[in-house]
Amino acid sequence: MIFENKDGALIAKRQYETLRIEPWGKDSLRVRATKNGSFTDKDWALTEKVSNNAADIKVRINEEEPSADITNGRIRAHVNGAGVITYYRDDMKILREYYSNYYGTENKCTSALKKVNREFSAILGASEYKLTVRFESNDGEKLYGMGQYQQPYLDIKGCTLELAHKNSQTSIPFVLSSLGYGMLWNNPAVGNATFGKNMTEWVALSTRQMDYFITVGSTPKDIVENYTRAVGRAPVMASDLLGLWQCKLRYRTQEEVLSVARKYKELGIHLDVIVIDFFHWTRQGDWQFDKTYWPDPKAMIDELHANGTKVVVSVWPSVDRKSIHFEEMYDRGYLTRTDRGSIQTYDFQGDCLLIDVTNPEARQYVWDICKKNYFDYGIDIFWLDNSEPDMAVYDFDIDRYAMGPALSCSNIYPLLYTKTFYDGESEELKKDPSRHPVTNLVRSGWVGSQKYGALLWSGDIQSTFESLHNSIIAGLNMGIAGIPWWTTDIGGFMNGDVRTPEFKQLLIRWYEWAVYGPILRMHGDRDPHDVPVLDSEHDWGGGYLFTGRDNELWSYGEDNFKIMKKFLDKRLELKPYLEKLYKEAHENGSPVLRTLFYEFPEDEKCWEVEDEYMFGDKYLVAPIFTIDTFSRKVYLPEGTWQEDETGKTYTGGTTIEVEAPIDVIPVFIRK
Repeated sequence: MIFENKDGALIAKRQYETLRIEPWGKDSLRVRATKNGSFTDKDWALTEKVSNNAADIKVRINEEEPSADITNGRIRAHVNGAGVITYYRDDMKILREYYSNYYGTENKCTSALKKVNREFSAILGASEYKLTVRFESNDGEKLYGMGQYQQPYLDIKGCTLELAHKNSQTSIPFVLSSLGYGMLWNNPAVGNATFGKNMTEWVALSTRQMDYFITVGSTPKDIVENYTRAVGRAPVMASDLLGLWQCKLRYRTQEEVLSVARKYKELGIHLDVIVIDFFHWTRQGDWQFDKTYWPDPKAMIDELHANGTKVVVSVWPSVDRKSIHFEEMYDRGYLTRTDRGSIQTYDFQGDCLLIDVTNPEARQYVWDICKKNYFDYGIDIFWLDNSEPDMAVYDFDIDRYAMGPALSCSNIYPLLYTKTFYDGESEELKKDPSRHPVTNLVRSGWVGSQKYGALLWSGDIQSTFESLHNSIIAGLNMGIAGIPWWTTDIGGFMNGDVRTPEFKQLLIRWYEWAVYGPILRMHGDRDPHDVPVLDSEHDWGGGYLFTGRDNELWSYGEDNFKIMKKFLDKRLELKPYLEKLYKEAHENGSPVLRTLFYEFPEDEKCWEVEDEYMFGDKYLVAPIFTIDTFSRKVYLPEGTWQEDETGKTYTGGTTIEVEAPIDVIPVFIRK
């Protein structure tokens, strides 16, 4: 191995590989390797300018061994003669690459497996490789983050996670370790991550180089702060979005929207936000209201604004071949390509292609249309649905973007889709500062989406108690991965039969939990689908598509309405506290939903508990996850805790049993 100190970065070359390790902010390193002639100019998620303290940086090369070390503050990387990297926090080993070949970690013959730490497998005729990077597994280590996966595991040690976005799956490849480090896989390629008992393995199916960021800290909060300093943080959430959001599948007419808003006003309930869902348009890709059912959008929005209600409208990235914009977009190359087979990439309610948001001209084209047909009417927020993007079949190997093969860059798609609207709205906000700050509801994202005002949500999940539990796990791991703006469909999205007492109980338990979360949002496709369509003669426009049952607070009976109204009042009392949490997220990256160990890292039990969480630093919340359950056990960390419902005080460091009737969620206030 040949080592070089190049302006404070450690360069190592062996055979055809070049390795570069350099300081990247406080107690952090960026690590790249390639078998091409040079590194690319892509920083991917590492977009923020970080400063390095020259006094913290040391590069030491031992030509006799040979080996080299690079230190940045509390993190040190040691590279041996075979190119194997070992990482230390202070003097404690935290991570080592896996190497089982003729030359091991001390340049000695250890194995004939020929399984190496960084494996570049050539793709025939391409400059990309399939890349596999392997690390030794640490016994007893716990791992968290990585975004949103539909599974019940908060600790992801032992899991294999697909590095790809799908409806209800959002890959944010940052992992936080109980050993005091965090690692970002800085690569938008499709692949997978396996956190096995025997080995940790990261795979990118098509890429030009290895690229990751590693940081250390004394606490999870320190690690998240270092990480978000490098990738960006969310702006401060506007306080007028912290109350009730009303949504359903789907308000089909202008009059339906106004009648719901008017009834809330009659009941004396302030509605912060109302949402206009999909197929209010003529065809996908037209990006306009269907005038038959939305004759005067501006008048509708003006009335809603007069009552202090913000308005959201759904926008999809799919473009029907019968859309008024299809031919021009296709001719200009603004749509996603396929390398073989049909050009169709999406088939829900039409023969569609998808916007190529990796093309800046395509992004500007779409924004100009949406500005004219929505923003200029006064729309406050865009609901960027299907933003993974959703595809008829997830055959990533046949799709291609302006940026390159879909396998190499698909995971950045939702970030660029969000940026399309963030950039456009930000420019308009400069002209008219009275406009609402940029916030957009998005179904998927990637590392750094938070800095573009992206409010992510859990996607089209089932209306079950299992999904409720999985959603809480997803929200906590999203927060660890740097996404503090996150929400969920109260009651789940699919297969919720409004006629059954079981669904109503689920809805209440979900609603109670959502009150102690980032955003309180009623949404769902409610069964049965027995609502007649408005137009049975056409296969286009806002009138022909189905809709679900009513989903307003009053839709589930007087008893349930009283419970939801009680908790809405609690939510409004919490607004000043929520504002504080959103300010913290902006300043240091701390999530709104926090694992117990985030606030109590010295308490070993807090690294074990997966069915409770901290709502900021003050409230411990213990949701109910099963039907007909009216009590539960709650672990209270060290300190003094007051039960919110009864006022009873407990000394922490113990597990207690508490009552939880249907109108109560166990919540404890940290004293």
